[in-house]
Amino acid sequence: MDRLHVATLNIRNLADRWPERLPLLLADMAGLQPDVLALQEVIFPMHQDRLIGAAGEGRYTVARGWAGRPEYGNSLLIREPLAAGDVDRIDLGLDRSAQRAIVRLAGGDAVLVVATHLHHVVDGAMERDEQTRQLLEWLEGAPSAAVHVVMGDFNANPREPAAERMRARGYRSAYAEANGTDPAVTWPSGIQAPGMDKDGDPACLDYIWVRGDVRVASARLEFDRPHPDDPTLYPSDHFGLSAQLELGTPDRPGDR
Repeated sequence: MDRLHVATLNIRNLADRWPERLPLLLADMAGLQPDVLALQEVIFPMHQDRLIGAAGEGRYTVARGWAGRPEYGNSLLIREPLAAGDVDRIDLGLDRSAQRAIVRLAGGDAVLVVATHLHHVVDGAMERDEQTRQLLEWLEGAPSAAVHVVMGDFNANPREPAAERMRARGYRSAYAEANGTDPAVTWPSGIQAPGMDKDGDPACLDYIWVRGDVRVASARLEFDRPHPDDPTLYPSDHFGLSAQLELGTPDRPGDR
């Protein structure tokens, strides 16, 4: 049986006290070390994704997908010896996109991993639903994979049409599957900063969606601890999520 550790985080570009937040991001990443990490709001010329990938002992390759402008968007970080194949991107409109890749595991399972970030306006549920429709149509045309893992900031609470559309197409929230319900809040984290985003009520906006022959062994919030000496400073304005996934047939007793 193959296992895969995945995680996602919206890193909030360079806003909200980035120089102070970066050490918290690096410390949490050094401990987390997932097999696949989906990042949103990455500024590519600053190499924010590569800095985060270099935080621990793992070595990561980066697959970037721009959104709205070439220097900004989503990143998939893949931990060696895994590698990303069949990398592709879709423009979802309204300066949003999705990035996908096929990752082949040691046991032979092919996993389609996806990073995305949907429209942010509070009353934009219809636009997010349309972006989700486009995303799902695109994924149906992706190279064959036994398991899909779609991660990112959907900017949609679990009752919005975008989340309902994901469930209707057979995708399951990894956090809800492991814990019985989605987290109450993934935004805002509690960070206090000049110019911080205050639009909307606290809610679960971030997800790891899974589909196929996969069991969620566990799922939890990540990047969710404030600075030990400053309760107003967090790694981002979002919390991240991680999930431990088990793919395929369970091992028989005595298997290694």
